Amino acid sequence: MMLPLPVSLSSVRRDHLRRHTGGSRHYRSTRDILLTRARVTNLGFLLLAVFAAVSFLVNLAWYLSSSDEYRPYTHEGPYSPPRAIWDTVSRQPALAELDHLIMVPGHAIWKGSDIEARFDEDQWVLEPYQRGGGRIQAFFKHIVTAADLAHQDEHSLLVFSGGQTRPFSTTTEAESYMRLAQISDLLPTTPGTALSTNVVRATTENHALDSYQNLVFSVARFHEYTGRYPARITVVGYAMKGRRFSELHRAALRWPTARFAYVGIDAEGDTEVAKQGELQNGYLPYTQDMYGCHGTLLAKRRARNPFLRFHSYYSSSPELGPLLNWCPGRAEGGQTTVFAGPLPWDDLK
Repeated sequence: MMLPLPVSLSSVRRDHLRRHTGGSRHYRSTRDILLTRARVTNLGFLLLAVFAAVSFLVNLAWYLSSSDEYRPYTHEGPYSPPRAIWDTVSRQPALAELDHLIMVPGHAIWKGSDIEARFDEDQWVLEPYQRGGGRIQAFFKHIVTAADLAHQDEHSLLVFSGGQTRPFSTTTEAESYMRLAQISDLLPTTPGTALSTNVVRATTENHALDSYQNLVFSVARFHEYTGRYPARITVVGYAMKGRRFSELHRAALRWPTARFAYVGIDAEGDTEVAKQGELQNGYLPYTQDMYGCHGTLLAKRRARNPFLRFHSYYSSSPELGPLLNWCPGRAEGGQTTVFAGPLPWDDLK
């Protein structure tokens, strides 16, 4: 048994028959067509489509008008940090005047509390090769020298950088350096206003797993702490690592040479063997893998992250996201291809 045709189709066929059997010609009005019965009337469908289009345009206009409302920094671009983060941040005005990043890369973790025992190796979490040779003294000299530089420049921020890299430690390299500096009364401050306390011009960057991340993460942390990006960078670390920072890591960030300085202090016991080790295990690998995201350098990062931590900079410094995520391979022209996207410091000379 055949089912009856839908009303709308039957009506159309009757009109067709009338036109072709000599009957009077009948033209259906637009209103009749829109009101033709169906599961959803054509008029109803049109109204729904118009409503959806108007709703989309209203929401788009609201998004475009409010995207900059919560942006606390002046860098212009297509990036907007999440509102939920900045709602919890209230910076002292003095921080906006800072423009010089002074960074100390961490090499070990101090677990002590007695300043008099700061050179006791048992108060440090060390790798076997770090014992002896005056290395602990060198770590402390890095801290003291960087603090002195920060005291000399009231527009500087001292950043200790280094993650929780050791499986038997409950803190990060950066936090242990900061604690040692604080106990030693080395941290620089800026006088506050009548309504605020002194501003400590020092902080930690707690996520870096290697020297490249020491640099790029400290720039991101500077922005996270002050609300702006630095105009100058000074790194205080091992002298034998100076080329790695100045020639490779700085270039990977496209940071201007004239606005970058490196202060090198080696341990008294460092020998040519140590310098060759830096060349073979540090400098040369980065000449082949500029961003440290392949092979051996990537394996080192994973080995130094036993607590599976990751940073906040994709949210707090979103305009650095493409750089932080840059891992060039064959498709990008090779592992030494420099990131070519926009960066907040592109206008620096």
